[in-house]
Amino acid sequence: MSTEVQPRQRSPRPSLRRDWSLSATLAGFVAVVVSYAGPLLVVLEAARAAELSSAQTASWVWAISVGSGITCVLCSWWFRQPVMVAWSIPGAALLITSLGNYTFSDAIGAYIVTAILGLLLGVTGLFGKILDAIPKPITAAVLAGVLLPFSIQVAPSVVENPAPAGALVVGYLLGKRFVPRYAVFVAMASGIAVAWISGAITSVSPDFGLTVPVLTMPTFSWAAIAGISIPLLIVTAAGQNAPGLAMMKTANFPPHDRGLLGASGVASVLFAPFGSHALNLAAVTAGIATSPEAHPEHRRRYIAGIACGAFYIVFGAFASTIVTLFSAIPPGMISALAGVALLGALQGSMFDSMHQGNYQPAVIEAALITLVVTVSGIQPFGIVSAFWGILVGVVSFGILRRRPR
Repeated sequence: MSTEVQPRQRSPRPSLRRDWSLSATLAGFVAVVVSYAGPLLVVLEAARAAELSSAQTASWVWAISVGSGITCVLCSWWFRQPVMVAWSIPGAALLITSLGNYTFSDAIGAYIVTAILGLLLGVTGLFGKILDAIPKPITAAVLAGVLLPFSIQVAPSVVENPAPAGALVVGYLLGKRFVPRYAVFVAMASGIAVAWISGAITSVSPDFGLTVPVLTMPTFSWAAIAGISIPLLIVTAAGQNAPGLAMMKTANFPPHDRGLLGASGVASVLFAPFGSHALNLAAVTAGIATSPEAHPEHRRRYIAGIACGAFYIVFGAFASTIVTLFSAIPPGMISALAGVALLGALQGSMFDSMHQGNYQPAVIEAALITLVVTVSGIQPFGIVSAFWGILVGVVSFGILRRRPR
């Protein structure tokens, strides 16, 4: 009797057409909105403090937007993960006080040095090995500490802007009740509608012309390298890439640290001459793209990363226009939007930081210490609290844990 061999069932090949979803696309859009609404203002303040020209400022915004966008699209497609790349927020904050001390060409040279060092740290796998050696509850606590301040700002935002921010929160709750996948979009639409009706949105006259990037030839000085490159490398690695990789792991997307950090490092080198200070993995917006609200199917959430990158590129092309338009939205409403959009990611990271699992009890106490230090916002020597949270947490665990006898 002959036995017919049945063909082996194969899982369908990934397809943008099949995997596309409106919820993932909207998650990518919201991630871009959150990035522009808050972190972009830090960049603009640094440009103002350094007295950069309007052309240089627009080029800076163009570079971080287009550079982030291209990297998001390529990495999300290649790794089939919602890879979120953005510009260094603590790095931009660092530049508020330091950028004006150097010529802009020296600053560009310092950006390139930072990018090359970060690239080497990433592609050698050293950064990933260091992160893997840290217990998951501690890295989750760092992430929770990074996200918590955003969610805490929801209540003050509602008090300061009760109409738009309050409508946004109500829209979020109703969205979670009836259309969970679109809850953040419902929240954003509700807030903007009420802000428009109440007159909270100011009138602006944007120029819809394409932004022309400005190429600045780099020069190199030891003073700028010491004053910008080294601090920028530390705050970007500790304050952005570490939480970014932790977010990927928490959301069950095994991060390809060498490829992701290598790609963001290459993009940083290429876009630095146009003003980009540092591109890195994002933690805050990754919480939006990796959440179930982006799509219930885990494997289809990579579309949110591709959508985010596409929106970054479009927005970057009209950088000057986008900056003008976002200045019209009440800041309190944007803070509330970021806070509610990150509640899901915050919940997951809080659980992982306090869930003992197979770890010693000492690791939970160390994770709690990590959370407290990270939330504190301390910045000794200009280094952000996320770095100190990891450092104190690891040291605490080393002291508290019991060695096997």
